[in-house]
Amino acid sequence: MNFDSVILWVAVAGEVLVCGLLMKRQMWRILPFFCVYAVWTLVSDLVGDLILQKFSNAYGIFYFYQTIADSVFQLAVLGELGWSVLRPVRQSLPRGSRAIVYALIALAGLAIWPLAAIAAPQSLIGKTAILFHLQETFSILRVVCFLVLACFSQLLSIGWRDRELQVATGLGFFSIASLLVTVLHSHQVWSPQYHRLEQALSVSYVCTMTYWAVSFATKEQERKEFSPQMQQLLVLMSGGARTGRMALSDLPPEPSRKRIK
Repeated sequence: MNFDSVILWVAVAGEVLVCGLLMKRQMWRILPFFCVYAVWTLVSDLVGDLILQKFSNAYGIFYFYQTIADSVFQLAVLGELGWSVLRPVRQSLPRGSRAIVYALIALAGLAIWPLAAIAAPQSLIGKTAILFHLQETFSILRVVCFLVLACFSQLLSIGWRDRELQVATGLGFFSIASLLVTVLHSHQVWSPQYHRLEQALSVSYVCTMTYWAVSFATKEQERKEFSPQMQQLLVLMSGGARTGRMALSDLPPEPSRKRIK
């Protein structure tokens, strides 16, 4: 068994352990999309390896659609993290806040899309270029979400023992490693060093699984209330939204309104 096979099966073992800990901690109650994503990752890795070994000609098609599905899952997970962070004040937020959080994540992805094209090697064409562009966009998006949560952790009253920051940290670490490997690849041609970078990326994925396993094996600390500054900001935002709705409801019917020409 070569090193690549060892890394693959160590990663799969890590995914199995993480999935088991997610079920044990009943994480589906607060992060259902992430739990589904963890199971999806495990199943897709096993199916992908089987297809590569038995039906290698079909692996390219599988990988293309698997990457698209993976991106959709990641978008759902990132939106879920943003909404879960707001748990302590959800009741005071205006209706539709959850959709706004997901929309903001999607808009951030759209803003990152043209930036991700800068790192794409000019030699890539067709589906390969699309996949590369998609993967880099979500890698950058995951890093951005991690940095936002980490930088505003004090205002959001979350720490390294909170599940949201643990999940974001794992995603952020692997994404940073992925971006570094991509930058180095863009200045390389195929060589033994090229493959060693891919192996290093696989090792970083194993490190992510290890970090999540250790994190999820410990009990989550009780969620703290938001800082006074954040509570005040959210109350102002919520009050402004409610005031706008009340003002709209108080407007007279359309026929009796004065028209401004």
